[in-house]
Amino acid sequence: MGVRRIVAGHDKTGNATIQFDSEASNVHKPTGNIETTLLWVTDKTPANNEGSADTADQDIGIPPPPNGSIFRVVEFGPESSQGGSDEREYLSSVGATQHESARHPSMHKTHSIDYAIIMSGEIDMLVDDDEVHVKAGDVVVQRGNNHAWVNRGTKPCKIAFVLIDSDPIT
Repeated sequence: MGVRRIVAGHDKTGNATIQFDSEASNVHKPTGNIETTLLWVTDKTPANNEGSADTADQDIGIPPPPNGSIFRVVEFGPESSQGGSDEREYLSSVGATQHESARHPSMHKTHSIDYAIIMSGEIDMLVDDDEVHVKAGDVVVQRGNNHAWVNRGTKPCKIAFVLIDSDPIT
């Protein structure tokens, strides 16, 4: 998918510098129709902006660390006629909560507030009893709810996600 990632930081004297400017390298294709690019991770709030470590250089599941955040881009290819059958196994292996009786194999939730910006393409967001069609330029705020992303079209859909740890829904 190719995402250019630019990370600004500070040098030893406190001057602003560009620390990283290249194609993001932490890219995975966990299922037949999903590709993820991890861009940045924080592990506490408030975040620590010191240092020069690349926090995207790690393996991490879908939810953010406790009190932290994740920034990633996900490209959803068109769904096959069988649905996302390989997605159920993937989602359960990376920390997403699922229910066996969900209306779609990729239905899941995390203990986070998720900001999603649809960058290109179109996709359907399913929730327990409803769904909405979104397209490039739309934004979605998910508040720890069950959901699934289903690309019923013929072209990929690219979405930027920021997930911030939250309290579980009780």
